[in-house]
Amino acid sequence: MVENKRWRTIIFYKDYFSDFFVRQRVRVQEKITWTLDLIEEHERVPEIYLKHLKSTDGLYEILVTHGNTEIRIFCFFDKGQVIVLANGFYKKSQKTPKKEIEKALKIKKEYESEKK
Repeated sequence: MVENKRWRTIIFYKDYFSDFFVRQRVRVQEKITWTLDLIEEHERVPEIYLKHLKSTDGLYEILVTHGNTEIRIFCFFDKGQVIVLANGFYKKSQKTPKKEIEKALKIKKEYESEKK
């Protein structure tokens, strides 16, 4: 069996994302896992799965669609190819809620200060 090359490594920081993940239905968890695997395994990830959030300092969002449900997972890079997952939420409108962006930026700042 040939193992897939991993271009990136995704890590969970504390329980911020895992608390969200475990509350999801199994099918939604499977779709999230599928999307995270795709991001790790493909050298070039299409923007429909991972994109930089404009006007933020290094914040990205992972986009997961399951049926009519849209889930967003905020994340950021650490040391090149390590992606740190911050918070996840259901996107219910066109505009990303400001409080979710602020929460992700707070998690990113906390992560960076702990690394020092």
